[in-house]
Amino acid sequence: METTPFNEELLDSHLLVDVRSPLEYLEDHIPGAINVPLLDNEERVEIGILHKEQGPYAARRRGLELTAHRFPEMVRQIADSAAGRPVLVYCWRGGLRSKTVTSILDLAGVKATQLIGGYKSYRHVVGEYFTPYLPKTPLVVLHGMTGIGKTTLLQRLKERGNSVLDLEGLACHRGSAFGQLGLNQDLTQKRFETLLWDAIRKAPAGQPLILEGESERIGRVSLPGDFYQKMAQGVRVWCHASLETRVRRLIEEYGLPEYKEEMGVALQRIRKKLGGKRCDELAENLERWEMKEFMTGLVCDYYDKVYYKNRTWEADFNLDMEDFDRAAEELEKVLAARLALPPSP
Repeated sequence: METTPFNEELLDSHLLVDVRSPLEYLEDHIPGAINVPLLDNEERVEIGILHKEQGPYAARRRGLELTAHRFPEMVRQIADSAAGRPVLVYCWRGGLRSKTVTSILDLAGVKATQLIGGYKSYRHVVGEYFTPYLPKTPLVVLHGMTGIGKTTLLQRLKERGNSVLDLEGLACHRGSAFGQLGLNQDLTQKRFETLLWDAIRKAPAGQPLILEGESERIGRVSLPGDFYQKMAQGVRVWCHASLETRVRRLIEEYGLPEYKEEMGVALQRIRKKLGGKRCDELAENLERWEMKEFMTGLVCDYYDKVYYKNRTWEADFNLDMEDFDRAAEELEKVLAARLALPPSP
């Protein structure tokens, strides 16, 4: 039976098969892996208890009783998914589960390799990648007050062929008091780190990586290793637009009737910072669906007083964000001049 240590090139050459339980897979998995569990969630618990109370022999016998009838279907599913590619099988730490499935695939004539150290060895690679994080290209970090439209600018830049990293998109959270409206941030810290690692891995080489300035925490997840510190050392872009433009963009993004109840809950979470009287006034604006008054109040009395309140650094350059296309073009020109890059075609 063939075995191999983890190498990121395997992600592009092999079909990765995660034979851990569905819950383990859901918590996190190697990018691109499909889940073909040898044991389901309840069976894994049962085998674990049996191993602890009666030893490995009893656990293995019971495992065989539970799984043997599934082998033909597992082989068919994996072979169909592989479509001629070699298969890389892994479990938690390269133990019996992945060894069993790899052996069965070999017997069935499907070329398969077991990952040495399993998922645990992959996690070690991700941890080391961010500690310390050594960017292969310059980091260009977009800063600016709430409502500027930094995420929209990132999307425009991506459409124009630039290398961008949408941290809020990966985290399923907009990184503010109202950041989870319409989103469901149910991913784990491990999953966020995998998505971030994979997005950086896939970013076009030779181009600066453009991303939005964030705090170390984005909702419930945190930037790994010293990634946040390396962002602070990047090229800093201060984005600016008029209050009227910012309010309009916030209304376009958040001013949806289906968000009304969630907005009311989010508003109460910042009651202390707003002050009870102002919070009640904004709650009345929200109830009457006076979006312009509501968003203007949020910007002036909360966001602009909390975010970038004590900015201790100077921006490398300022970017007018009244028009997204002009801003994207201007940023490309400035970066080309500063970083000696070829301008976009």
